[in-house]
Amino acid sequence: MSSQDNEVEYRVVAVLLVAVIVLVTGFAVGLGIHKSRGGAPTTQAAVPAAAPAMAAASSDDASVVVENGVVKFYFASGKADLAAGALVALGDAIAAAKAGKRLVLSGFHDATGDPAFNAELAKQRALAVRDALVGAGVAETSLELKKPEQTTGTGNDAEARRVEVMIAG
Repeated sequence: MSSQDNEVEYRVVAVLLVAVIVLVTGFAVGLGIHKSRGGAPTTQAAVPAAAPAMAAASSDDASVVVENGVVKFYFASGKADLAAGALVALGDAIAAAKAGKRLVLSGFHDATGDPAFNAELAKQRALAVRDALVGAGVAETSLELKKPEQTTGTGNDAEARRVEVMIAG
């Protein structure tokens, strides 16, 4: 067995280990939230589909929202850390990719600060989403990364700091 075979095996083990850690962390956070709310179910009135995305983008915390089949990852300013629940939100996209569909990852950044730094940070964020998908068993050949774009969306810088995952044909 060559050393290259061992490297591939170590990568697979490392990716699986990261995926397990992410899942366990997400479960622990979810359980903590559930217990802090007293475990009582809550009911909410129906809200428009755009409301979760606007609420998620209005803070400087990492978050993830699924809107019209598009998974939108919002990032804290200057960071590329994925929000808890990333793999859960990517469930349909992961299933589609494993069924032969392509996933398109588009990174965006705001207009504040150094444009070159922002473009690199947007790239790192897209790579973090890509790594989560690969860790969940999606082949890299099923993924298309688009060049980062500068956007302000509705004018909210927090909304501009995102990566979108779309299922393509």
